[in-house]
Amino acid sequence: MPSRNNDPVGQSLKRAAAEIIDAIVDVSAANPMVLIDGRAGAGKSTLARLVAANWPFAGRPQLVALDSLYPGWDGLDAGVERALHDVLRPHARGLLSTWRRWDWELQTEAEAHAVTPALGVILEGCGALNPATARLADVRVWVESPESSRKHRALARDGDGFKPHWNQWAAQELRHLERHDPRALANVQVTIP
Repeated sequence: MPSRNNDPVGQSLKRAAAEIIDAIVDVSAANPMVLIDGRAGAGKSTLARLVAANWPFAGRPQLVALDSLYPGWDGLDAGVERALHDVLRPHARGLLSTWRRWDWELQTEAEAHAVTPALGVILEGCGALNPATARLADVRVWVESPESSRKHRALARDGDGFKPHWNQWAAQELRHLERHDPRALANVQVTIP
């Protein structure tokens, strides 16, 4: 059985999580807001779970995946706008808020989830980092990964559900990159092979 030490992706994710946690500690806030952006399959969700599992403060952070907010395959911008309105702005103002999960199968909103300003927030997903969201965040992360690796991981994870939409989604990602330059907005940049 191969050792985990021989897993370059796993090791890169572990190092990236440690770097993000160091940045969170440097903020010196009890309820920091962390944004993790990158293209499909880059490792954002795994990285966010690692950061949440090793959260450096009392209480667990509230982990919100943009995949739960995008209203369908053409919904990158709309999902980010929902996150800004329902999660990020209220949290930054110290207000309790709720967001509704998007049910991909039924193509409608589903149950509501509360966000308390007393705890930190990790928002992860493509589009998470733009000028409006960056102003509210304490730690802003860009995750870079080669396209061949990203595509392999994304399709292995989501299979036939994502495959017919890969190009459609990639076009939205490119528009996000061109309009917002999330790399330039990040204060932490990590590379996952």
